[in-house]
Amino acid sequence: MSHPFPHPTHAEDQPLGKTILTIHVLHRGFQTGALLGLGTGSVRAALLRRASRPTSPSSPPAITTPATPLAPTSPPKPALPAWPLLLRFTGTGALVGTAVAGLMLAGRMYGKETIEWQDRSWRLLEHRGQMEVDAFSVAGMAGGVVGLVAVGVATGRSGVDKGMVGWRGRVGAVGVGSLVGLVGYFGWRG
Repeated sequence: MSHPFPHPTHAEDQPLGKTILTIHVLHRGFQTGALLGLGTGSVRAALLRRASRPTSPSSPPAITTPATPLAPTSPPKPALPAWPLLLRFTGTGALVGTAVAGLMLAGRMYGKETIEWQDRSWRLLEHRGQMEVDAFSVAGMAGGVVGLVAVGVATGRSGVDKGMVGWRGRVGAVGVGSLVGLVGYFGWRG
């Protein structure tokens, strides 16, 4: 994220201070939202999987009364794989996280002098660890797109069709890739 931006020796000379800080905050909001969406999606997928399990034969039959007649039963729907649900939740979380981070940045930096934007941006560019996190995260985002395309090719779905993941799932693949990049960074730094 930060590599293409100029980085002078003094903070007061930092060009594009607002742009750099805004991109950084939105990127982190995207990652945070993706993480929360992935967690929420995981819980949802686990609950759906548990609910779709057939009841054990040792369970007592349901008690019905004349007031509640038995509803006609339809054949059970085939269970969808969990990954489309996870990608959709991750994509939604990533977008919500980006929006919330943008609002928080606007609230925090409202009325601040230009030098304050420049100083924060300069410090981000000066921090070697932050630059490494950005590089791994962006590489992971690209990997998420490649992974989604690979799954589409492997399953015979052109780019993983809209019915399976939709635009939220595509954004989710980028979010998961970003998180995988972050985990890769932590493993690399050890």
